[in-house]
Amino acid sequence: MKELVEFIVKALVDDPSDVQIHEITGDKITLYELKVSKKDIGKIIGKKGRTAVAIRTILNAVSTKQGKRAELEIVE
Repeated sequence: MKELVEFIVKALVDDPSDVQIHEITGDKITLYELKVSKKDIGKIIGKKGRTAVAIRTILNAVSTKQGKRAELEIVE
């Protein structure tokens, strides 16, 4: 799933080399911390947070299908 998030985010930003995803695995949930450059953070969040919600929805659908739970946190 980390690769999926990385693929989506790198397609949206101007500087794909600055994309960093840190995976924290717990007992019931996996947390993905996403860091991008300051100039690209607006592209990831989108107007009224719509892009971030869409990425989270895709991540939730894939993780549910695999019988897991995952969340995405955008870190500045």
